[in-house]
Amino acid sequence: MAHPLEKLAFRAAQRVRTSWFVGQKRLLMKLAEPVKLPPEIAERMPDRASLMADLNALLRRDRENVEAGRYLPPEDLLVNPVRAIRDTIRYVADLPAVGARRKAKANDEVFRKTPPGRYPRYYLQNFHYQTDGYLSAKSAALYDHQVEVLFNGAASAMRRQALIPLGEALAGRRGAHLIDLGCGTGRFLREAKANHPRLKVTGVDLSPFYLEEARKALSPWTGARLLQAPAEDTGESAASAEAVTAIFLLHELPPKIRRAVIAEMARLLKPGGVAILLDSIQFGDLPDFDPLIEHFPLSFHEPYYEGYAREDFAESFAKMGLTLQGSERVYLSKLMWFRKD
Repeated sequence: MAHPLEKLAFRAAQRVRTSWFVGQKRLLMKLAEPVKLPPEIAERMPDRASLMADLNALLRRDRENVEAGRYLPPEDLLVNPVRAIRDTIRYVADLPAVGARRKAKANDEVFRKTPPGRYPRYYLQNFHYQTDGYLSAKSAALYDHQVEVLFNGAASAMRRQALIPLGEALAGRRGAHLIDLGCGTGRFLREAKANHPRLKVTGVDLSPFYLEEARKALSPWTGARLLQAPAEDTGESAASAEAVTAIFLLHELPPKIRRAVIAEMARLLKPGGVAILLDSIQFGDLPDFDPLIEHFPLSFHEPYYEGYAREDFAESFAKMGLTLQGSERVYLSKLMWFRKD
């Protein structure tokens, strides 16, 4: 992207996208009953100017990566008006139910409705107080829109930063294989295939409904396989992948399972392979944002989040034979990548 008009168009599209979702975030704050924060958290919350400055830094980084050819311009950068209005109507219509669960701290609807034995107990929760947890077509259709609103339209841009260490891991490797644990609706796998069309990819997730959305997202490409399985026990062959990713997965897992997933990442990787983790920021990454980390599990049902935010992942991965290669804060997320010894 060298032409000045292309750069200008990309910048404008970024602004339209983030403005659309920032506007909905403000609508959410007006419609939803506010969560009363303890004074010791409320008085330390970062102001809006600081958050917007950090968002703009991510947008600039995303733009520079595209201009430098590190990855392709995303196909979903421009907001499709018809789809955007449809998704917004669905999202707003679901807000009262989410708000009612938040007010009642009701997070076990999924557990009560799901026959025993089909899924791990830790999975059967209304994470984020969202309708049906991860176990319905409605939830799968709403999820990406909900996440973009949460992150002011920056969720896709944050995910794209994982393409940088992925590209480095794949350099010079033919017939490479990527396994994405907790692939959800396949948004990251779609970006990976767009940038590396010959890459063999396997998406692993527990939700058949989210996997169906991923199937649609990956339909333009061959060499894509989807597997319904827990991330801690995929059933895939050992040493079968050059890269394994976990995108916004580990913060929703209890400690024992979190470490089992790290062990599975190590098992799946070939020697010299790379494990890539993109997830929430942790305590101390930017001290001014620590109150956001304290606030998040109070507003959204995230029972394992605080433990995640305090875990030393360099140490946890090292115990499995994976050495930290890099760690960067990316807006409200954190990107880390590890090499198998």
